[in-house]
Amino acid sequence: MTKLSVNVNKIATLRNSRGGNIPDVVQVAIDCQLFGADGITVHPRPDQRHIRTSDVFDLQAKVHTEFNIEGNPTPEFIELIRRIRPTQVTLVPDAHDAITSNAGWDTVTHKDFLTDIVNEFQSMGVRTSIFVDPYPEMIRTASQIGTDRIELYTGPYAELYSTDREKAITPYLEAATLAKNLGLGVNAGHDLNLDNLQWFSVHIPWIKEVSIGHSLICDALYLGLEKSIKAYKNCLKEPQPQV
Repeated sequence: MTKLSVNVNKIATLRNSRGGNIPDVVQVAIDCQLFGADGITVHPRPDQRHIRTSDVFDLQAKVHTEFNIEGNPTPEFIELIRRIRPTQVTLVPDAHDAITSNAGWDTVTHKDFLTDIVNEFQSMGVRTSIFVDPYPEMIRTASQIGTDRIELYTGPYAELYSTDREKAITPYLEAATLAKNLGLGVNAGHDLNLDNLQWFSVHIPWIKEVSIGHSLICDALYLGLEKSIKAYKNCLKEPQPQV
């Protein structure tokens, strides 16, 4: 069964909008795990506009499932990983002022750089994942780099899903199949939600993990956090093709 890692960045965004510690990011992460989340994801950015470096250290002792830290491997980020040693690090090529992640790595252009980073993190015992678009050349090169997994950027899938879900899933199925044949684990994330997640999951059942934050937290405004996590988990549990 595909694991669900809940990204708690949006909880930090809400907290930071007023100052103080409401909502409490650490308590929300604890509750997410209690409600069935298989992992917790954070994506600290240089401007600290949501998850702060201090949050990452606070969460370290409270995440007993899987701790996934996403980010651009700047020197500061690399030092953070050295100190935290999470379960997984997901390398994302964010610009310093990016609102959200909107593209995967060009693994060909950055092959040497990524190889050095992956080797360093793996030497610490940290599983590595590279955020990529569903392009065969990028996936083949990711395999040559030696990463443990890739994370497929699913923004374009989500955008096309409502108008042509068959067309939307095709490049992702092909990409995930190639990755599997190359021995790579496959994660996925970005704009996956209760409308499109099951279709993705039933067509690519070997996905190891989906990382979902924005949509899940938005759903929690109506359903509550516990019911939202269960609803997303249900999308990943023995899904049936939609007709």
